[in-house]
Amino acid sequence: MMCTGKAARAAALDFAAGRLSSEAEALRGHSPDMTSSSEQPDKGQAPGGDLFYVPVGWLIFVMAWSVYGLASAWWLVGNSGLPDKIFYFLVGGLVANVITILWGLYLLGLAFGRSGRFPHHFTIWQIATIVWVLARQAYVLTVPEFVFSARSLGITAIEIGIGLLCIYLLRPGSGAGTAYARPQTEAPPVFVSIIATLLGIILGAIIGALVGFFAGSVIADVAEVSCFEGGCGYFAAFIGLAGLVVGAIAGGILAVWLVHRRRRKPVA
Repeated sequence: MMCTGKAARAAALDFAAGRLSSEAEALRGHSPDMTSSSEQPDKGQAPGGDLFYVPVGWLIFVMAWSVYGLASAWWLVGNSGLPDKIFYFLVGGLVANVITILWGLYLLGLAFGRSGRFPHHFTIWQIATIVWVLARQAYVLTVPEFVFSARSLGITAIEIGIGLLCIYLLRPGSGAGTAYARPQTEAPPVFVSIIATLLGIILGAIIGALVGFFAGSVIADVAEVSCFEGGCGYFAAFIGLAGLVVGAIAGGILAVWLVHRRRRKPVA
């Protein structure tokens, strides 16, 4: 009887151990996704990777090109010898450059602030830019005062091609919103961003103008630029104007970056 009782207890223990082992195997078999997700966290990311940040680089390039356009248009001041169609076309280009710079600062604020709204707002800006480029090229081709240039037509085609590529990269469903968004943080108020951007633009413009004018004066002295009819003064003023534009852009970008970097706070 004692042997029979011991055998029964041993059989019961073996049965319990086997049951626990089978339950553990079943749990492991039903949770492969948890294990794989912890070991390979990158599989949940949307395809595209670093290509999502190509539009930001393109935006900065377009803004820099707009700054160059503003700086190189200084000769329009006091120049009344141009035909009206050409003069108004150039003035329209300057207005477009200013809009591009200001709009671009807003978009950079969204990008630096890791806002999920950036893809949508960038797409709107890019479509508006493509429409402007097409209208500009159509105007040049239809107005007889302009001469046809294959180089200008090629540059326009490149601009449109890169713009369409950026729109494709940020298309809905591509996962670009997830790449830019930071859901665990809260962006600073829009009013704070606007005030910071305006202050950055003003301070950057003042500093850039002073540094540019000083640098222009030094360069004029070193290069022995003639002061006949105020030549050296015009040269220094031109460098100062370029410094003003560059300083305004740099100050605005820096202000946007700082306010979004320091004022972002975790969501409770």
